[in-house]
Amino acid sequence: MLYQFFEWSHAAMAPLRAVADATRLLYRDPLNPLSQTHLGRTVAASAELFERATRVYGKPEFGLEETLVGGLRVPVADRTVWEKPFCRLLHFDRALPEGKDRSPRLLIVAPMSGHYATLLRGTVEALLPHAEIYITDWSDARQVPLSDGRFDLDDYVDYLIEMLHFLGPDTHVVGVCQPAVPVLMAVGVMEQRGDECAPSSMTLMGGPIDTRVSPTGVDKLAKDRGIDWFRDNVIMTVPFPQPGFMRPVYPGFLQLTGFMSMNLDRHLTSHKDFFWHLVKGDGDSAEKHRAFYDEYNAVMDLTAEFYLQTVEEVFIKHSLPKGEITHRGERIDLSKVKRTALFTVEGENDDISGVGQTMAAHDLCSSLPQDKRVHYLQPGVGHYGVFNGSRFRSEIAPRIMDFALTHGRPAKGRKSRPGKGGQR
Repeated sequence: MLYQFFEWSHAAMAPLRAVADATRLLYRDPLNPLSQTHLGRTVAASAELFERATRVYGKPEFGLEETLVGGLRVPVADRTVWEKPFCRLLHFDRALPEGKDRSPRLLIVAPMSGHYATLLRGTVEALLPHAEIYITDWSDARQVPLSDGRFDLDDYVDYLIEMLHFLGPDTHVVGVCQPAVPVLMAVGVMEQRGDECAPSSMTLMGGPIDTRVSPTGVDKLAKDRGIDWFRDNVIMTVPFPQPGFMRPVYPGFLQLTGFMSMNLDRHLTSHKDFFWHLVKGDGDSAEKHRAFYDEYNAVMDLTAEFYLQTVEEVFIKHSLPKGEITHRGERIDLSKVKRTALFTVEGENDDISGVGQTMAAHDLCSSLPQDKRVHYLQPGVGHYGVFNGSRFRSEIAPRIMDFALTHGRPAKGRKSRPGKGGQR
């Protein structure tokens, strides 16, 4: 009933949000003499804060319309080039002459952990001048009809393998946070099969490969509660009239609540500062707050089977580092990984994936020669800073590109810009 109550309460607040929005517009209207007074700005700030605090945020847009390539500013358009019920593959098509683009092909696997792929907007923006970028755009489970079937960790791995087949040989894959596990699994499966479309390199960033190393609050919670607690307390069914009505999910609003509670003081301070920025007329600071929370508060539901399987296998049973992880019932032997180069990235202050958890992938890929493996620890950043922000742009992104360029395979058999114009 909690999910239904959440939906009902949001609907019940709609008239109050409408009044608050109208009040904000009235007291910010330049024709209203009170808009230039402290009282007027305070009323407008209070109304906006109320409206934003009670709103359900929709899926953001990437909004990347241009980039610099070789010093030239070129238009960019994101297009869907591959699609299945639980994911679509977006290609950021740079308007370069056909046959002239020799940039590495990067498949960025966005987290399926509650936020949309647009959380990686800064990641894409930093890499776009130097690479042909594709990114996974995972579907909100509450928007997927029950008739479209299940989606679990095995399906996730299958989706990645299909995408890599679609993109063809000499693709480089980047797994950010949660996808580090299924990316490593997919590469292991493809290497065991001798698949020619196995990626040339994989970059794993701030991912929970072995959560026994430097366990964080997230890791300890999963271990202490046990899988039955999660099944009984956080799995709910999508309410009517959503397209995914009756689908069992882990709701996005619960994930957002968890994110907020981890750093509640910081979020409360941020909203208090936002209020005073509005009162003082500091538009730039207020806009930064809006941009961040428009993205942060936009959350999606996860299928129950994917969420529970991930919690159990990754955080409770530690199946991957123990060598017990399976795909479709077959054990994945990561010692078979010999062709796909491995680059791992961690943040010194990461409170989601502790230091050493991602680096554990090197021990698992024991057959990889030393010249195909690199680990990098970024000083002074937390989890978010591993894939976004100034230090990512200046210190991590160049290393990702250098690694991809170093380990690219010969162009033999490489497809030329697959999915141009869209393919399903």
